[in-house]
Amino acid sequence: MAMRDHDPCLAAFDSSVADVDLSPLNTFGLRARAARLIRVRSVADVLAAMAAPHWGETCRLVLGGGSNMVFTGDFDGTVLKVEIGGRRLLREQADAWIVEAGGGENWHAFVRWTLAQGWPGLENLSLIPGTVGAAPIQNIGAYGLELADRFESLDAIDLERGGLRSFDLQACAFAYRDSVFKRHPGRWLVTAVRFRLPRPWQARTGYADVARELEAQGCTSPDASAISDAVVAIRRRKLPDPAEIGNVGSFFKNPVVDAASCACLLQLNPDMPHYPQPDGSEKLAAGWLIEQAGWKGRSLGPVGSYARQALVLVNHGGASGADVRRLAEAIMADVRVRFGVALEPEPVFV
Repeated sequence: MAMRDHDPCLAAFDSSVADVDLSPLNTFGLRARAARLIRVRSVADVLAAMAAPHWGETCRLVLGGGSNMVFTGDFDGTVLKVEIGGRRLLREQADAWIVEAGGGENWHAFVRWTLAQGWPGLENLSLIPGTVGAAPIQNIGAYGLELADRFESLDAIDLERGGLRSFDLQACAFAYRDSVFKRHPGRWLVTAVRFRLPRPWQARTGYADVARELEAQGCTSPDASAISDAVVAIRRRKLPDPAEIGNVGSFFKNPVVDAASCACLLQLNPDMPHYPQPDGSEKLAAGWLIEQAGWKGRSLGPVGSYARQALVLVNHGGASGADVRRLAEAIMADVRVRFGVALEPEPVFV
């Protein structure tokens, strides 16, 4: 399927709106307004916006699915809502399928589409909220796989200097929940992403939760769709649906400490989960640390730590960004006092 360009039936559509309510455009459901919003449905839309008068005189925010944003107040600038669609198989090679999707495509729908086409490889990343274009910014990851493991290249528009640029794996500078795009907020708008789905396919079922779910389902030789179904079941059981209760998924990164610090912590907490990293460091489970610090299921005002997963902060109704920040800082302080470990939020505060 070819990438969908600007739909001719939308030619008369006014893509620019003033004084926009952002609460339905962020999965936390936080109260905020934007001075202006532009719906971007093609590269041409972006270029037209950049050619408009006063483009360089206003602050800008690129918004995908709103699943990684914490609005701490109104945004006195222009929000570019990315809605560029399209998905296609670019080429089939002996060792991989190269698949492309528009930056505004829903991530989970895209993953399911690749599986339906017979191109496995993204199944461990099923049901992660957000858009395809936002996925490399955060270098999303789950259940033993990161986006960087399946990345081929992407196209992005430089909103500061102009021009469309292609990025390969090295240029993206991916790290744990990080990338060159996240380090330069507001500069890049991702228009299309290409993925390398390796063949022959190999299942990744080493993550304990996935292995247990597959075993419970009696699946001894799972295909990619079975792994996707298992991941979806796990996530639905552990994580709240943003349509029902506002949240941005995992709120904190899993902290990484050196081996000596981990050994000291294990002496006092022998049951502490820890995961050795290739460089000799150890990754800790932020959810476990938060739970041990006594925050699982607790609230501070209208925001709380989710009763089923301490790593998730939820909006019980009417919360502001300030409420979210207050709870996050309280949790971070208590974990630091209890374990001497610094937690870092995953979402972007705007």
